[in-house]
Amino acid sequence: MITAYLTHPDCALHHMGPEHPENPQRLEAIRARLSLAGLLQQTMQADAKEACDEALARVHPIRHINALQKCVPKEGIVTLDSDTMMNPDSLKAARVAAGAVIRGVDQVFKRQADNVFCAVRPPGHHAEAADAMGFCFYNNIAVGAAHAKAKYGAKRIAILDFDVHQCNGTIDIFKNDPEVLICTSFQYPFYPWRYLRSEWQNVVNTPLEVGTDSTEFRRIIERQWLPALHAFKPDLVMLSAGFDAHRDDPMGDVCLEDEDFYWVTHLAMEIAALYAENRVVSVLEGGYNPKTLASGAEAHLKALLGLPFTDVP
Repeated sequence: MITAYLTHPDCALHHMGPEHPENPQRLEAIRARLSLAGLLQQTMQADAKEACDEALARVHPIRHINALQKCVPKEGIVTLDSDTMMNPDSLKAARVAAGAVIRGVDQVFKRQADNVFCAVRPPGHHAEAADAMGFCFYNNIAVGAAHAKAKYGAKRIAILDFDVHQCNGTIDIFKNDPEVLICTSFQYPFYPWRYLRSEWQNVVNTPLEVGTDSTEFRRIIERQWLPALHAFKPDLVMLSAGFDAHRDDPMGDVCLEDEDFYWVTHLAMEIAALYAENRVVSVLEGGYNPKTLASGAEAHLKALLGLPFTDVP
């Protein structure tokens, strides 16, 4: 497998204060771990480019894009909601994060890579069409999916989200879109407190009880996601890769292990091999314990590279 690794130095410019869990150290923890493990060197590394207004406007109204731009402070930090803040460089980082997914889509459709991991921040899956929230400004994976539809004529895009929080933003943007299937597993009841019920034919909501372990997680995913994916036959598989469902992450109370992230990534790759000519584009979402974020990302990348899972210290 040829795996591309996309990131950008500008992702580190965005910060929301010294105590905020979504901080620049997250990407450094991933980079250091992957480099030490010798995995980064096995990928095709490149920098992302900023998403343009046209690309963002496929999923966010232009008035919302302009309104967000007007919120950018000249200095310091401004608060958008109780947990989402913005500094002078936040939208530069957010445009690069969305742009990474666009470039990843380009790479898999041009056959420059089999799959792609976008190690970027801020995350995106809580960003609704006209609402920045939950640490998210633009919906990175939705921007990439819309690009796949517009540029490559993708007709069946599967978005699999295994973050501990449900992807309310992705659902808000693509609900009732027959060309997009969204499968989302999440702790329930839990933030974001909206879109938690399955009211749309193209959304597979998979709520997980507090304490859900590896065995139960895999059983539920196989029972709920696999039939929907085989029926849908996606021509592109996209992953919102959140690692905050790990048992040691401070943000949630689901008890997954690194091997579960390997397993669910491998499951996505098997679907892509059957129906999508191996095309998988993954983008980082949550994960707030630096150690388990990095080890989860390592397991994820091992699967994308086609390497066996081995326990890591």
